[in-house]
Amino acid sequence: MSENVFDVLKERGFIAQCTDEEGVRELLGKKSVRFYIGFDATADSLTAGHFLTVMAMMHMQRAGHRPIAMMGGGTTLIGDPSGKSDMRKMLTIDTINHNVECFKNQLSRFIKFDDDNAIIANNADWLLDLNYVKFMREVGVHFNVAKMLAADAYKNRMARGGLTFFEFSYMLMQSYDFFKLNEDYDCELEMGGDDQWSNIIGGVNLIRSKTGRSAYGLTLKLLTTSDGVKMGKTVKGALWLDPLKTSPYEFFQYWRNIEDAKVEECLGLLTFLPMDEVHRLGALKDKEINHAKEVLAYEITKIVHGEEAAEKALEAARNVFAGAGKSENMPTTTYSKAELDEGKDILTLLVDTKLAKNRSEGRRLVEQGGVSVNGTKVTDVKAAFGSADFDDDGAIVIQKGKKAFHQIKAD
Repeated sequence: MSENVFDVLKERGFIAQCTDEEGVRELLGKKSVRFYIGFDATADSLTAGHFLTVMAMMHMQRAGHRPIAMMGGGTTLIGDPSGKSDMRKMLTIDTINHNVECFKNQLSRFIKFDDDNAIIANNADWLLDLNYVKFMREVGVHFNVAKMLAADAYKNRMARGGLTFFEFSYMLMQSYDFFKLNEDYDCELEMGGDDQWSNIIGGVNLIRSKTGRSAYGLTLKLLTTSDGVKMGKTVKGALWLDPLKTSPYEFFQYWRNIEDAKVEECLGLLTFLPMDEVHRLGALKDKEINHAKEVLAYEITKIVHGEEAAEKALEAARNVFAGAGKSENMPTTTYSKAELDEGKDILTLLVDTKLAKNRSEGRRLVEQGGVSVNGTKVTDVKAAFGSADFDDDGAIVIQKGKKAFHQIKAD
């Protein structure tokens, strides 16, 4: 191995905290290391937040290290309280198993699992059959309740009086995961989002307490806006990696429209562009920064959805920004011919296309002059559109603000 991947991750902005920075850097520089990142299967697709951790895994694997993608088939039954104001929705085992399979398929697009280059593990294999009393004697005895309650994951919930013992056990379970992977696979490093710091430390300390062996933890920066809000939220909800849940065009547009101040950071974290090019693009100002955003959106979409999808999304975006107002790759909602012959009011169209969360928001958008149809501003909240308004391509194009476009077509 030539360049130490620790230095690569640090230069590109990934590293938030590390239990022993010198120790981890030395470890990664002298041998191939097995490391793990856990994925609780709370949905049937990975999100933009997961993508940052996946990029870190890809950098690690490219440098010769061996990822363990740990599926949370067991921990998802409890739910991590980190960053949550309320208890997570409890999922059935069948739903969790389905989500795990979806995660495996998505991860295989980014991580090479053949020839033992990487491992997929599932903590359901050891957590679901644990003997409670034995687990408390062998694992629980190593955890100090006062220290656990001082962790942000628990402290914030305790302040609201909403922490259950059900969730309180989560740290023990995640820590035990690291212990098992260390024991079974010689896994020496756990990585995860910075909101996992307390859980990761728990695993490091458990391994050291029970075995005396060295273990390390490293957390990754969370994707946030300048205001500290998590990135990856759209009008429709989460920004999914599944193209059926978030289309490649919508995915592209999300990154094309991020705030100027985050462009350089995202280029470093979410693309493989050389850092001198990242700095050059990030230094662009005013209108020129739009070129950097286009490069960012293209590169991320290419990694997630492939080059062909990225090219189509780029073409569609350029058509829209050039004022053409339509593209075959633009998000599209279809209605029956009968419905469109009758006409649909603008508020219904805004809600159905997810350009507005509800009719009240749609009404405000229209009243504030933020909605156009086929290039003409809509001023009447009762205005209706249908087949009679189709353009030459047989579509109606709704525009919200300057950057959100959606086609209406007949089925």
